[in-house]
Amino acid sequence: MSDSSLRLVWVYPDLLSTYGDQGNVLVTERRARQRGLDVQRIDVRSDQAVPTSGDIYLIGGGEDRPQRLAAERLRRDSGLTRAAENGAIIFSVCAGYQILGHEFINDLGEREPGLGLLDVISTRGEGERCVGDVLADIDPRLGLPQLTGFENHQGVTHLGPTARPFARTVFGKGNGTGDGTEGAYNETVFGTYMHGPVMARNPQIADLLLKLALDVNALPPADERWYDALRAERIAAASQPE
Repeated sequence: MSDSSLRLVWVYPDLLSTYGDQGNVLVTERRARQRGLDVQRIDVRSDQAVPTSGDIYLIGGGEDRPQRLAAERLRRDSGLTRAAENGAIIFSVCAGYQILGHEFINDLGEREPGLGLLDVISTRGEGERCVGDVLADIDPRLGLPQLTGFENHQGVTHLGPTARPFARTVFGKGNGTGDGTEGAYNETVFGTYMHGPVMARNPQIADLLLKLALDVNALPPADERWYDALRAERIAAASQPE
């Protein structure tokens, strides 16, 4: 970590914070404090510079125009890119996920450059919008339980050779490519289409980010009762036949 405090950076809440994605930073902060960690939370609006010395960066989803504006400002600012080069952990959702790739289709129907932090390219799907609950098996190498979340996107994200699928769908569309993949990750950068917010449904993801930032293999136990109840309720509801 950068100093005695864990620096948790919430990137552009004024542009990228749809479907309760701010809950991800709240859950990550709480999971850290439950372990007795000193946390410094930094909310960075789009008119502010992104600090380069953070330990964990979280980015949410957003509508098409805010997504384009966020991508433009992140490219000009370069703080998030430099943080990644410094080894920071980055977790992104939906529009934020697309921004971290090489390019996506913006609100003007044009190819918009991303940051290139994930080896993915996002296009716009021609069929029905991907909307609904998702259940997926997270890459076993990450040691996490099943992923539950809510997707709402028109994007189709194609993974390049250096990106690993974050999960494989049991049901739901995920990346929208028809190959069952959901999200992508490399050693320190993660992306998913899951809202929910995804950390509230899957607090072990927040724990994974903490372990990576702290460079430890395990964390002290935390009270899981609320999270377990929410996970069970959402998985049961999503599994009911229509």
